[in-house]
Amino acid sequence: MEPLLDFLFSAMGRVLPFGFAEPLFMKRAILAMLFIAPAAAAVGVPLVHFRMAFFSDAIGHSAFTGVAIGVLLGVHPLLTMVAFGLFVAWAITRVKGRTELSPDTVIGVFFSTVIALGVAIISAQKGLTRNLQAYLYGDLLAVSGTELLWMGALLIAVGAYLFLTFNRIMLLGVHEGFARSMGVPVQALEVSFALVVALVVTTAIRAVGILLVTALLVVPAAAARNVARGAVSAFWVAIAIAVVSGLSGIAASYYLDTATGATVVLFAAALFAATAMHKVVFRR
Repeated sequence: MEPLLDFLFSAMGRVLPFGFAEPLFMKRAILAMLFIAPAAAAVGVPLVHFRMAFFSDAIGHSAFTGVAIGVLLGVHPLLTMVAFGLFVAWAITRVKGRTELSPDTVIGVFFSTVIALGVAIISAQKGLTRNLQAYLYGDLLAVSGTELLWMGALLIAVGAYLFLTFNRIMLLGVHEGFARSMGVPVQALEVSFALVVALVVTTAIRAVGILLVTALLVVPAAAARNVARGAVSAFWVAIAIAVVSGLSGIAASYYLDTATGATVVLFAAALFAATAMHKVVFRR
């Protein structure tokens, strides 16, 4: 797969003939952002539509416990982080469908539980804290070739999944009963979407960290809703905002010497503010 990455890096050198894009580590960071930002924004649109932004936050914070479990067991933390995130997403969806509690309440219970479990593990093993820094804040500039390939494969998988299910997912968000009457397999769709979100969230943590991963999904989608006229247009606008804020944030962080993930999120927030102002002016 190295020839493929070399080809992509060479193409980037021609498309982005700027000083910040010359170092190899910056090329890796840019390519990682071009893979993960569109995937995060794409799944963020249904999340915002469902009013379930808190769900991605719960999955993101489950990664904290997943990493701690991996270090404790001597397993690569990325594997346990993804596996635990998938488990939590599946469990939330199953419990939500079997109880009369509101989705926010169920998510809040799991959110509190996974955080408490992570803190308990870390407090029992004093040396684990230093292993969590890269996951708390992200480390986009240290992305490996293997991680880049995984991010690229995830982008393709998310694109294929949403191509097949996007209309049904949005219909489910409008009214579950109506979706059932139209033959939508509600339970299977909810579980599969939750698992896809978990994969995107746990992968995006490598870029922006646990503390900011929800913003990578929610902010571009929320900004898109300010200006888009429908779900499909919101989907594409969110992806465009994610890509623009990702590239702008990487460039700015290079020259300002700031944290890359945080700078990317700040640019996304600035675009949200711009779209919100546009919406107010347009209404007037």
